[in-house]
Amino acid sequence: MPSKPAPIKKAANKEPAKKEEKAAEPEPAPEPAPEAAPAEAAPAEAPVEGEAAPAEAAPAEAPAAEEPKPPTPPPADAEAPAPEETPAAAAEAPADAAAAPATEEAAPAADGEAPAADAEAAEAAPEEPKAPSPPPPPPKEPTSAPLDMFIEDKNDTSVTIIWSQPETIGNTGLDGYTIEIAKDGTEDWKAVNEDLQKSCRYVIKNQTTGDRLKIRVVAVNAGGRSPPCTLPEAVLVKEVADRPKVRMPRFLRQRYVASVGAKINLTIPFTGKPKPVVSWTKDSQPLDTKRVNIRTSDRDSIVFIRAAERDDSGVYEMCVKVDDFEDKAQFILQIVELPGPPASLKIVDTWGFNVALEWTPPKDNGNTEITGYTIQKADKKTGDWFTVMEHYHRMNATISDLIMGNTYNFRAFSENKCGISESAIVAKQEAKILKTGIDYKPPEYKERDFNEAPKFTTSLNDRATTVGYSTKLLCSVRGSPKPKVQWMKNQMIIGDDPKYRQICVQGICSLEIRKPGNFDGGVYSCKAKNDHGEATVSCKLEVKQPAVADADKK
Repeated sequence: MPSKPAPIKKAANKEPAKKEEKAAEPEPAPEPAPEAAPAEAAPAEAPVEGEAAPAEAAPAEAPAAEEPKPPTPPPADAEAPAPEETPAAAAEAPADAAAAPATEEAAPAADGEAPAADAEAAEAAPEEPKAPSPPPPPPKEPTSAPLDMFIEDKNDTSVTIIWSQPETIGNTGLDGYTIEIAKDGTEDWKAVNEDLQKSCRYVIKNQTTGDRLKIRVVAVNAGGRSPPCTLPEAVLVKEVADRPKVRMPRFLRQRYVASVGAKINLTIPFTGKPKPVVSWTKDSQPLDTKRVNIRTSDRDSIVFIRAAERDDSGVYEMCVKVDDFEDKAQFILQIVELPGPPASLKIVDTWGFNVALEWTPPKDNGNTEITGYTIQKADKKTGDWFTVMEHYHRMNATISDLIMGNTYNFRAFSENKCGISESAIVAKQEAKILKTGIDYKPPEYKERDFNEAPKFTTSLNDRATTVGYSTKLLCSVRGSPKPKVQWMKNQMIIGDDPKYRQICVQGICSLEIRKPGNFDGGVYSCKAKNDHGEATVSCKLEVKQPAVADADKK
């Protein structure tokens, strides 16, 4: 056993001794060249030396880097270890050891520098070019802590919490939340959700009433768990007592009116914790559940009637109770319909062209007040009904402007907020407007004398016309008796000359000259005459030659 490691230790310690000789004798400069051959032979000798040679490469290389120091010979009597004997032998070597054959120096050099060659080869390996490696993926980081956690609601067995998502989420995103609880005074945190919670609201159920719980929320992603968001104080698992209160809608604070047959669906909200006990009464009596359906939830109560009847009218009272506290509210439901006709109608008096009527209210007002009456009349000859009064509030009326000699019938309708009654009450008596003796004396008028001499209200105007174009002369005259009209040309009576057309209608006199010629110009006169006198008007007519174009002249 000792004989095998001895050469290994000797080879490891010969290199410092040899370097000391080289430092002392700088002359043999060309010796590094022959040392290259033993370095190449080092891999072949390494297996011979044993597996310990690579392990001792680092110790052999370390002394080479240090500056050479003169070795101290050990005492002769002491048993020095094998590494110390090798430097002592190297120091006692004669100077002619440098002149030994190259083959003798190569063997020890190969033994000492074999580990050094392995170390140099290991150092030279990273210098070889390698394929570029892809950039490393960004590190996965957890999110920041969730924010703004608070208690939304709680009862005897559960607590509802709400929070906001973390301010910083990062590239890895957010997978969900873990909700953890621990009893107050302990740090035994337990998750209450098996799967990650996606939303920011969670109901912690199945808790013991009276426990104090510490609650925290942790955001989870691929980077791990975020810092927890913890409630500042422990939560007591107990229902929060809240006085009950009925929130009666504004439209139910007054009388609620509906028609017969209508569907009633009224929602009355309320508050209170724990859930209040709701009870209903009608006119201080329990409700008839066959007629009225009550549906109660955690927040409101609904009164539902499929088809309302007049018997459903009354005062409905709602009572909500929590422990020793209660609150009541009521509303009035009124189911109405059309009223009946007035109970009676009679004719009290008839005089001149007038009839006085009286009637009584209807027996059935439709479960609401009567707002008015409508009165109609009918002539017995025609039988057609005409409205003479509507929305009338009194119980008597006087009907006027009736026609003398006619006989009339009367009827009355009742009216409420639902409308006018379907039927009417008809008066049993008839009203006959009698003819009274009247002596008509026509007034006396003085007769007026309308006789007068003729007078022209519109005179003739001078005219100009063109040869071949007919023209008219116009004037107007009045007089009584009707005057006789004569047309004259240049003081000569025209008479029945067909060239002229004479017309006199309602005092409007016209003379038409048909296609006048060059000799039809002159002074025309119109003369009106009756028994009381005569009148004459005149005008001048000029007949012009038509304009001839220059081309026609040529």
